[in-house]
Amino acid sequence: MAPPPSASLPLTERLLQIAQTLQFAWFSGHVTLLLCTLRYGLSYLTFNFYSRWAKFSYRTAFIAAGVTYGIVVYKGLRAKSRSPQRQQGGHLTLLTDENVQYLLMAMVWLYSYQVPLALLPFTVYSVFHVATYTRTNLIPTISPSPAPTGASPGKGAAKSASPMADSIGKFVKQYYDSSMSLVAGLEIALWFRLLMSSFTFARGTWILLGIYTIFIRSRYSQSTFVQGAIYEFSARVDALVANQSTPPQVKQAWVTVKGLARQATDATDLRKYVGAQPVKKAQ
Repeated sequence: MAPPPSASLPLTERLLQIAQTLQFAWFSGHVTLLLCTLRYGLSYLTFNFYSRWAKFSYRTAFIAAGVTYGIVVYKGLRAKSRSPQRQQGGHLTLLTDENVQYLLMAMVWLYSYQVPLALLPFTVYSVFHVATYTRTNLIPTISPSPAPTGASPGKGAAKSASPMADSIGKFVKQYYDSSMSLVAGLEIALWFRLLMSSFTFARGTWILLGIYTIFIRSRYSQSTFVQGAIYEFSARVDALVANQSTPPQVKQAWVTVKGLARQATDATDLRKYVGAQPVKKAQ
């Protein structure tokens, strides 16, 4: 992130400076997503899933998600276009970028039927992005620390002595890993939710399941948290199947499912085709 404006500027000018940046638009998108999720949550709890406000909040949340990930993808592509090194793999390499994947899924959710669970992974990410931006940009801009003697303008405000900033930093550090594990669990639970919906053979359910399966496969390649969640789920099923009361047919079916899953995982590893390196985490 860009450093906060110089502490020597008036507050109004400092706020105007950060408000004119793409990073602030990215931050605003995450705030909008959180507010819309909260509003949709109220409708969900009162069983008004398809009220006008519920529909508006749900769709706007994914529009905001699309904007935030679109900004990150745009900045990444702009940085690559200025790099003297050429990227190999073309469009396939682009598709291995987690931010591109989340951008595409946000658009899929925007135009598909409502699946409330789909909002939660985006919401967890937004909580941490809003917290980080508030700590590193908003607080130092509104209440900058005195610049050390001889420091260049703007650098003294990069670190805030604010107790609130310190508390936010501790929160992010303490709960980040557990929250990413939560996201992984939510994304896997969402796959099973779509699988159950597909058994109804309602319009679009199988297409959505197929698209989301591709997304989960990509997440598995790139996220140790998703890998851990899947390993944990597999271990629990192994323990249940190993019970002596489990019929042999069920045990054999589970072994077959695991074998097919391994084969599908190996066959759909895009990194073998594009030679892609691990990419940075979703923004």
